[in-house]
Amino acid sequence: MGIVSRGFRGRRGREGPDLPPGQYLVEDFPVLSAGPTPRIDLGQWEFAITNESGDRRSWSWEEFRALPSERFTVDIHCVTKWSKLGTDWEGVPVDTLMEDVDTSAGFALAESYGGYTTNLPLEDLLDGKAWVAYRFGGEELEPEHGGPARLVVPHLYFWKSAKWVRGIQLRDSDEPGFWESLGYHNYGDPWREQRYWGD
Repeated sequence: MGIVSRGFRGRRGREGPDLPPGQYLVEDFPVLSAGPTPRIDLGQWEFAITNESGDRRSWSWEEFRALPSERFTVDIHCVTKWSKLGTDWEGVPVDTLMEDVDTSAGFALAESYGGYTTNLPLEDLLDGKAWVAYRFGGEELEPEHGGPARLVVPHLYFWKSAKWVRGIQLRDSDEPGFWESLGYHNYGDPWREQRYWGD
């Protein structure tokens, strides 16, 4: 995870009234990654949720794609100040994945192929707030945008929407993820401009 991809200095678009403070609007979809793009064999792909007791529930790609899915349209906001409005996704609600998981945990750590992690309060993944998405704009999600599947948590800055997601660990205590341990805000609410620690 020693490289940062192009795109961290995006082209400035226009500002708008539907944007969080400090954001500008883009029409394209900038590619931002904290390392090389992993190429994941769908035959080997697995998504797992592990609770705080170590109990594990997992799905193969075939099993995951057989789960009930939703199409959803959301605005996304990157900590690097670009926003893209009305993005169209399809994926499995995290609520569906959590249905048979026994937990009293308060926190979650999303883990990705390639080693990336990001932390969130568990409540920010539930009640229709988050999905594991596999389609964008009506097409299979491209690897550069997190395919075959990425977490989408649109009410937080987009680094919380882990690309190439492979699982969620449920925890009793919070543990900073990759960017959070490097100074990004632990929560990341774009409407409160929580970009960095201390914001």
